[in-house]
Amino acid sequence: VVVLFVQGSGSSEWKEFGRTEVIDNTLNPDFVRKFVLDYYFEEKQNLRFDVAVFGAQDFLGQAFVALGEVIGSQRGRLERPLTGVPGKRCGTILLLAEELSNCRDIVTMQLCANKLDKKDFFGKSDPFLVFYRSNEDGTFTICHKTEVVKNTLNPVWQPFTIPVRALCNGDYDRTVKIDVYDWDRDGSHDFIGEFATSYRELSRAQSQFTVYEVLNPRKKCKKKKYVNSGTVTLLSFSVESEFTFVDYIRGGTQLNFTVAIDFTASNGLPSQPTSLHYASPYQLSAYALALKAVGEIIQDYDSDKLFPAYGFGAKVPPDGKISHQFPLNNNAENPSCAGIEGVLESYLQSLRTVQLYGPTNFAPVINQVAGTAAQVTDGSQYHVLLIITDGVISDMLQTKEAIVTASALPMSIIIVGVGPAEFEAMEELDGDEVRLSSRGRFAERDIVQFVPFRDYVDDSGNQVLSMARLAKDVLAEIPEQLLSYMKTRDIKPRRAAPE
Repeated sequence: VVVLFVQGSGSSEWKEFGRTEVIDNTLNPDFVRKFVLDYYFEEKQNLRFDVAVFGAQDFLGQAFVALGEVIGSQRGRLERPLTGVPGKRCGTILLLAEELSNCRDIVTMQLCANKLDKKDFFGKSDPFLVFYRSNEDGTFTICHKTEVVKNTLNPVWQPFTIPVRALCNGDYDRTVKIDVYDWDRDGSHDFIGEFATSYRELSRAQSQFTVYEVLNPRKKCKKKKYVNSGTVTLLSFSVESEFTFVDYIRGGTQLNFTVAIDFTASNGLPSQPTSLHYASPYQLSAYALALKAVGEIIQDYDSDKLFPAYGFGAKVPPDGKISHQFPLNNNAENPSCAGIEGVLESYLQSLRTVQLYGPTNFAPVINQVAGTAAQVTDGSQYHVLLIITDGVISDMLQTKEAIVTASALPMSIIIVGVGPAEFEAMEELDGDEVRLSSRGRFAERDIVQFVPFRDYVDDSGNQVLSMARLAKDVLAEIPEQLLSYMKTRDIKPRRAAPE
C-alpha cells in the first residue's frame, strides 16, 4: 500500500491525504487508485509517499516530491528512488500526473430573428435574448444576455463567446432555455416569447442553419390561430478549446528563471547588521529569503536547473568599473548557477568582492533577458526575471521602454522591493491599474508583478511562512501571463509524445 501525505503551505506538519488499494503478493504493484489534488503553481506543494506492507506495518521506503516537480517533468511522469531504510535499496516509485478536464471548450455563436412580435406602441420592438442554463433541481440560472438591437423585428445580434461550462455545465443534453424580450428604458422589459434547445442541438449548426420558433405560452392559450411570435435562427456556431498553463508545461514549455540583485550603496554595508544584505548566522537576509521563496518553486519547471544570476549597481573588480549586469558567479561567458543554492552561494560570494555603489538601473538586465527571450518565440521557452531591489529606480524612462518592448516577448518580470523605501514608481511599472506606456507606445501585455517584501514578514518571525506568502503572491500572475502570450501568438501546446 502507498500512503500519500501532504504538507500545508508554510507548515512543516504532514497530514495523511489518502492511501491506495492493497495489492497482494507482488514486488511491482501498479496501483489503480488516483489522488485528486488541487494544484497551485504559485505554492510549494510538498508530497510524501510512504510505501508499506499492509497489516504487517513493514516500512518499505518513502519519497519526497513537490507536486510542481511531477507536473514539470516530461509527460507528467516522474520516477524517484525510495529511501528511508538504512543500508538498503528500496526500489523506485513512479508518479504520473494528469489534469482533470473541466470542460474547457469555449463556444462562439451568432443569432438573428425574423418577424418578432411588435411590442412598442410607437415604432418596432427593441429585442434582446436571455440564455438560461437548467440546474439539477429543475430551476434555471441566467448565463448570458445579448445586446439590445433597437427598433426592428428582424434583429441580427453580434457574435458572442461563452464557456461550455457556463452554458450547460459540461452536460451536452441539458436544457438551455432562451427568452426573447423587448427592451424598455424603465426596466420592465416585455416578454416576446421563448424556445428551448441544448448544447448538442446547437452544435449541429456547424453544418446547417437551425431555426427555432419563438412561442409565448399565454398567447398560445388565448388565440386559437396563434402560430408563433417569430423565429430565431442560429447563424453560426464554433467551438474552441481553451488551453491551461498545465497543457503548455506538459507539452514541453520550459520556464527559464533569471535573477537580478540590487548591489547599490543604499542597502548598507553587508558587514553591518543594519544592512539589507546582512546575513546573520541565525537567519537569511531579506534578499536571500525573497530569492529562495520564488526560486524554489520556479526551479521545478526548469529541466536543467541552471539559472543566470546578475548583480547591478556595484563597482566590480579588477578595475572597479560600475556595472548594471555583472554575473554573480564572475563568469561573463556563462552566468548560470546550479540550482537556487548555487545562486545563493554566488550572491554571498559577490557581496565579499564587489563595492556597493549606484545608481539603481533596471533597463540593462531587463534588456539582457529580453534579448535571450527574443531568440526563441515559438512557445517552447518562457522567461521569468526576478529583480530584488531596495529602492527608487534611477533609469525610469529606459526601464519603461525596456518593459514595453519586452511585453511582446515570452517573458514576465517579478520585482520584490525590500527595506523601508516608498515604492510608488514600482506600482506604476506593475500595470494592474493602468497599462504601462513609453513614448506613446503601450505595453502589449501586463508582464510586471511588484510586491513589497515587508508586507509578507510574519509577525512571529516564521521565515517559512513569510516565504510561502511571498511566493504565493508574486507567482500568482505567471500562469495567466504565459497564457496571454501564447494566446496572442496563437501558439497551441505541443502534444506530449506517446509512451
